[in-house]
Amino acid sequence: MTNNAYSEKETKKLVKLYSSLGTDNLEEIAAELNKTVRSVRSKLVKEGIYVPSTTTYFKKTGKSKKELLRDLETIVDFDTGGFFGATKESLTDLITYLKKDE
Repeated sequence: MTNNAYSEKETKKLVKLYSSLGTDNLEEIAAELNKTVRSVRSKLVKEGIYVPSTTTYFKKTGKSKKELLRDLETIVDFDTGGFFGATKESLTDLITYLKKDE
């Protein structure tokens, strides 16, 4: 487990790394400091310098998880909300399996 307290030296290093690498490279900054990404982000927020990423993520392939859950609900007669934690791949496999006998 890493120590989440930041020394003055670590804070200076964090600020320097963040100013050169930016928000999209928090994983690299965290690895350099031997901290978690969550810890790094929290410290940057406390320092008042964190800027959320403006990167837009597009749906890469197929349906969204919500769409898959709606499809699953048309096949089964129970609430599928409990499956929200499943991966899209798992949901797709389950739907394919359930539809194979139709």
